[in-house]
Amino acid sequence: MRRSGRTADADGGRPPSASGAAVGRRIGIGLMYGLWKPRVLGAWRVPSAGPVILAVNHAHGLDGPMLMGTAPRPVHFLIKKEAFVGPLDPFLRGIGQLKVDRSGTDRKAVTDALAVLADDGVLGIFPEGTRGEGDFASLRAGLAYFAVRSGAPVVPVAVLGSAERRSRAIKAVPPLRSRVDVVFGDAFAAGDGSGRRTRTALDAATTRIQERLTAHLAQARRLTGH
Repeated sequence: MRRSGRTADADGGRPPSASGAAVGRRIGIGLMYGLWKPRVLGAWRVPSAGPVILAVNHAHGLDGPMLMGTAPRPVHFLIKKEAFVGPLDPFLRGIGQLKVDRSGTDRKAVTDALAVLADDGVLGIFPEGTRGEGDFASLRAGLAYFAVRSGAPVVPVAVLGSAERRSRAIKAVPPLRSRVDVVFGDAFAAGDGSGRRTRTALDAATTRIQERLTAHLAQARRLTGH
């Protein structure tokens, strides 16, 4: 059940807005289907209710917006604080996105992310931490912590087709009107069922997550031909 009546937090920011994320989803649908040709596979694998973590590969700047516009539920993404500049700051906050300082442990970001899951929402995470090859080769421990702490299932997501053919005008995105495949995998539990959040348990969960995400990415590439 969703909590209501949440107030602004101590530093003046507001808790993540579920209604804002729903607005962000509608914006994402319009932009992504208007500018590109998404092909969505396996969206039915995302649980229709309850807390969920979407773990997405991150090869370019389009991954987050693309998932916001193609996921079957509104998504709250953890986004680096550097993106919250100028008018983008109130806009991203308004559509329920979460600012995170990657230079250390950002307690507010952790609290906000756990609040999303406690409210049965969908948390989007780039487990590689930053844009790279998008192959899940290097995972940070944050995803394991959120999954084990909340008990939310993890759904692997592969966004494919854009890293290979980027726009000449804007290198971070694929050519306009090109096809981008978004492949959702089977939901799985990251923890071992014990509920332990020790360093050993989190390390084991991170290994388990990486194996599942890597396997999903390989399967998604075979399925789509990328």
